[in-house]
Amino acid sequence: MRGQGQSPISPNQADALALESLLSFWAESGVDTAIGEATVDRLAERVRPIRAPAAPAPVAEASYAAGPSAQAATTSPDAAAAIAEARRLAAGAETLEDLKAAIAGFDGCSLKFEGARQAVFARGEPDAPVMVIGEGPGGDEDVQGAPFVGRAGKLLDKMLKAAGIEGRVFITNTVFWRPPGNRTPTPQEQLVCAPFVERAIALVQPKILLLAGGASAKFMLQRSEGILSLRGRWCDWRSADGAMELPAMPTLHPAFLLRQPAAKKKAWGDLLMLAERLDRPDRPG
Repeated sequence: MRGQGQSPISPNQADALALESLLSFWAESGVDTAIGEATVDRLAERVRPIRAPAAPAPVAEASYAAGPSAQAATTSPDAAAAIAEARRLAAGAETLEDLKAAIAGFDGCSLKFEGARQAVFARGEPDAPVMVIGEGPGGDEDVQGAPFVGRAGKLLDKMLKAAGIEGRVFITNTVFWRPPGNRTPTPQEQLVCAPFVERAIALVQPKILLLAGGASAKFMLQRSEGILSLRGRWCDWRSADGAMELPAMPTLHPAFLLRQPAAKKKAWGDLLMLAERLDRPDRPG
């Protein structure tokens, strides 16, 4: 209610205040990308008649992972060519700086042309015993050009420090460009970027992989289970050519922990298991 002596709010002013309030709500909720310029009535879409799906376009089969536990992935001919180019560029990278440059110059991932500012490769120690592999860059990472630098990254750093492995990690993602709207990267986008991820593992030579989030764990391990089933269990990651094999610990993504603080206990247990295995003398199991 407005005080005495103040003129009433006009309809135009009321609309402006309502719009300002809505925009503030969206910003606080983390919405920073418009999917389209025109509004869409999703409720009306639900009552549209169902149409038979169009016949799928011909595809060529290409599998990045060739290990015994790998699952074949079906890709388009263009994606198969992009994977081959990624393999060629990754194989030619003799250092992490070479690999970073190769990724920046790679045009085979569609995410590069869907609004991303730059390629986001990695941060951390080049000879770290632990490699953290997340899902994909977010808004802060897209701006700063490094992975896990936003709120989720700060939480990850705090947890790594508390577990005693701060400064002993190399951090990257399964894809190197921000997916529009911070959506989860698709398996095909991950498949195109996979040769670069594997080359990073070969150059860093970590002892253990920490797979943060369901999209990372499912793709890297070629498993179908959800992250709540995979987390807290030691798994084996194998390279495409079978030359490398590493223990991998799937865990909950820090962004999930920000939304579900009660789950931090589970992720903390995962990190403690990883730290214990990292520091104990080499022995089977």
